[in-house]
Amino acid sequence: MRRFTLVAIVLLCAAGLLMFSSAFALAESLFPVDQPSSLFADRKARRPGDLVTVIIVEQAQARQTATTSTGKDAEVSVGPGGGVLADLIPLLRLGGGDSFSADGAVTRGGSLTAKITTRVVETFANNTLRIEGRQKIVVNGEEQEIVLTGLVRTEDIAPDNTVLSTFVADAEISFVGTGIVGEKNKPGLLTRLFNWLF
Repeated sequence: MRRFTLVAIVLLCAAGLLMFSSAFALAESLFPVDQPSSLFADRKARRPGDLVTVIIVEQAQARQTATTSTGKDAEVSVGPGGGVLADLIPLLRLGGGDSFSADGAVTRGGSLTAKITTRVVETFANNTLRIEGRQKIVVNGEEQEIVLTGLVRTEDIAPDNTVLSTFVADAEISFVGTGIVGEKNKPGLLTRLFNWLF
């Protein structure tokens, strides 16, 4: 009996010690609270700071044609009359005309293919996200920069956090380059002066 009492006291002390230490233990989740609760939920961008990769596939082509054609003919003639004046007034005839024709055509086109990772900077109640991104590449002194801003719906974002640029609303995409090649593509000073004068 004495042995049973000793074992019971040890067990009660151990249980009390466990209960006492568990009161000070902090319970933490294995998964962050701000992440989706399910292990199987998609991890699409939804909050400010999340990243979205935009696949830029833009092609634009514009063609404008104009054709103008005008014409005008006029003729005045005076012939001899009867009587005394018939011999004095010879047959007089005047004629004139003009015509104008012009054709013009303008064709412009461009395409841009790139990938840029943007950041969500603002969220709206209708599951629309404002994204902004900038990418700068420097190769052999040539600097190229892509800047993209716009709005994208969360439904249009793929599970791997990519979206096509054709799904970006109010998209502003600029692609600028500076360096030796960029300077050579600009007209020279004299060419610009003559274009300004004439």
